[in-house]
Amino acid sequence: MHHYTFPELQLLEQLAERLGERAKTEVVERIQFRDLEFPIHCITLGAAGPDVPVLAFFGGVHGLEKIGSEVILSFLQTICQLLDWDGEFLARLEKSRLVFMPIVNPVGVYLGTRANGNGVDLMRNAPVEGFGAKGLHSGHRISSLLPWYRGDEYNMEKEAQALCRVVNEQVFNSQLSIALDLHSGFGLKDRLWFPYASKRTPYPFIAQTLALKELFDRCYRHHIYKIEPMSQEYIINGDLWDYLLDGFVQRFDEAGRLFLPVTLEMGSWLWLRKNPRHLFTRHGLFHPLLPHRLQRVFRRHFMLFDFLHRSLLYPGQWATLDMAQKRYYEKKAIGLWYE
Repeated sequence: MHHYTFPELQLLEQLAERLGERAKTEVVERIQFRDLEFPIHCITLGAAGPDVPVLAFFGGVHGLEKIGSEVILSFLQTICQLLDWDGEFLARLEKSRLVFMPIVNPVGVYLGTRANGNGVDLMRNAPVEGFGAKGLHSGHRISSLLPWYRGDEYNMEKEAQALCRVVNEQVFNSQLSIALDLHSGFGLKDRLWFPYASKRTPYPFIAQTLALKELFDRCYRHHIYKIEPMSQEYIINGDLWDYLLDGFVQRFDEAGRLFLPVTLEMGSWLWLRKNPRHLFTRHGLFHPLLPHRLQRVFRRHFMLFDFLHRSLLYPGQWATLDMAQKRYYEKKAIGLWYE
């Protein structure tokens, strides 16, 4: 068994080395595939205590959608530079924590497959059943030879367990946190999806989600994102973020903690429309092929990352709602998204 690398993993390990003592880097799991071994890295920057807000980034859950990993790695490259000179950014890190798992599914990224080395779709691997889920794409247990295979009903895959462990240890110990999971491959627009993915039911933090959306809309009137519950587009079984959210609510509802899991779904059909040759390549439906388009995607989302970081540091406008505000936003959210 020997450690194997590929371009994205190589860049991640170079960045971890460059960050050195300024970050905490750990291998949270090792994945065996044939005679190869792949590490899953987690990088943590900023304050360590439980009293600071947390922004966490996850990429490469679906290996074929490696653009998510690449965007996070590009952001980490920027952070490496900022740490050398930007006093304001350093001051932010004294009051917050950033967590990065850029390559959750290293075998999938290495092979260019949606699933992991066992043929399991990690985003359909959790013990959550979708209410009204239809079709194979919702997640099934027929065979790992078919896409969207959910895996063993009683044992989650090591990669999914590693993601859940990082969220439990690095994110749930905070009073206020946002997890951003980067994917590609659905529609012409970039979407920000929030729970639930498994049912058309408002989730517990719908008021704060709408308040944050309205703050974003006011600050960046021409932003590119369609913001909606994932269940508006389709319903799936086994969603990891629904599973984590439900566990969080059971454990911390009384403590007044807040956790927003958000999926950034980059609309890769736009790349296909601009260049139909994408259809004839392995990554074409999920990854921009031309260098200038790739660079545009790297630039495109940094404003969002910066906004989310600042919104956690200054949550007064959206996260700390009184009862009247909460009722107002809940009613408005139900009218906007659920009726």
